[in-house]
Amino acid sequence: MLIFIDTETTGLDLKDRICALGVIEDHTTHFERINPGKKIPPAASAIHHITNEMVSDAPSFGQSDIYEKLKALNTPENILVSHNAPFDVAMLEKEGFTWQGSIIDTLKCSKSLMDDLEGYSLQFLRYELRLYREEANVFEAHNLPIIPHHALSDALHTKMVLEYLLDLADIERLIEISKSYVLLTRLPFGKYAKKRIEEIALKDPAYLKWMVESLMDMDEDLRYSIDYYLRGK
Repeated sequence: MLIFIDTETTGLDLKDRICALGVIEDHTTHFERINPGKKIPPAASAIHHITNEMVSDAPSFGQSDIYEKLKALNTPENILVSHNAPFDVAMLEKEGFTWQGSIIDTLKCSKSLMDDLEGYSLQFLRYELRLYREEANVFEAHNLPIIPHHALSDALHTKMVLEYLLDLADIERLIEISKSYVLLTRLPFGKYAKKRIEEIALKDPAYLKWMVESLMDMDEDLRYSIDYYLRGK
């Protein structure tokens, strides 16, 4: 069974925690706000619109109903699907929850199978892949409103992205891609944005070396790709 999840968090740093979780299994949806045990900063609230007041009476992750539901689904034969799975999985592991089955990262798979796109965020893919043409029917079938950066809404868009990817590769291939580094061909940002990394490595390797040394939170696939081309492989 495919289990689609999305987390909303207090931020992106090591100290941050889950403040909401959405889970979709077949046509069954689960959503719950979680008390993260720390304040939600305004920068995070500005994205997912969850405030400290909204979670003040919410349960901790370990005491939540959605934790019990996710625990029941946590079997080796089930496949967890998430857009930027390493982040969501890491957030769950902070709560003492380790997924037992396979994992599909629709972000990594999109980068690998569609390497010529200008972006890969969930909302970018929503429009790039023209998911919006069918989303009204899909969301109505799940009895959900379309609310970007809401955990359930994003989990359902992740499901739609996966269905698109399944026209490009089968489940086994997507699982394999999700476990590997993706060799990116173009730089996604900076003064050489959209230029081929291989060409930059020949013309201005110092710039790429500076990026690797200076950007500590760099995407793991981008770091791998820059290193790959700097080595001349």
